[in-house]
Amino acid sequence: MKSMVVSGLYAITPDETDTAELLRKVRLALLGGARVLQYRNKTADAALRMEQAEALRGLTREFSVELIINDDAALARQVDADGVHLGGADGSVAAARKLLGSGKIIGVSCYNRLSLAHEAARQGADYVAFGSFFTSTVKPGAVAATPVLLHQARREFAVPLVAIGGITIQNGAQLLEAGANALAVISAVFDTPDIEDAARQFSSLKFP
Repeated sequence: MKSMVVSGLYAITPDETDTAELLRKVRLALLGGARVLQYRNKTADAALRMEQAEALRGLTREFSVELIINDDAALARQVDADGVHLGGADGSVAAARKLLGSGKIIGVSCYNRLSLAHEAARQGADYVAFGSFFTSTVKPGAVAATPVLLHQARREFAVPLVAIGGITIQNGAQLLEAGANALAVISAVFDTPDIEDAARQFSSLKFP
C-alpha cells in the first residue's frame, strides 16, 4: 500500500541555490538512511525548482526512496515524483489526486488541528502531518502541537502520522512513542557538520 512507505526519517531539503551542493547534501542524508525526501525550496524560481526536482528524482530513484514535492502538485507530475505535500493554502486533496492519479502519495499539513486531519483523510490523503512540536528555526512562528495530539490522532486515524517542527535526536523518540510514524526534519540533519551521521542517528530510532 503506497501510504505505508511514509515512515522513518522524512528529510526535507534546505533552501539551496546550488543544485550540485543540494545533491551532495541529500546524498549524504540518503546514505544515512532517510526513507522519504521532500523537496522544498521557498526561494527558488520555477526554472530552478524544475532543475532541482528533476535532479532529486534521479537521486531518490538510485536509493529507492520516495520523493515528495512540497506545495506543487503540477511540479510533482512533471518530474514523476512519488507524491505531493499540501499545506493549508495549497489546494485540495481531491484536486491533487485528479492531477496525479491514484498511485501517488498525497500528504497534508494539519498543524495542531484534528479536524483538518479528519477532512484530509476523508478526501483520501495518504498521510497527515502535525506540528510544530518544538521551536523551529525554519518556521519560528508556527503553531504549537503536543505529543498528546499524536496520542489522540493515533487512536483516530489509520493513515501514517508525520511529526514536524524543531525535531532533534534528543526529542524525536517521545514523538514516536506518542504515535508518529515518521519524523520530518530539516535543520537537525542538513545544518550539521556530518549530515550522514545525523541521518543515521535519526534512522536508528525505534520507528513503528
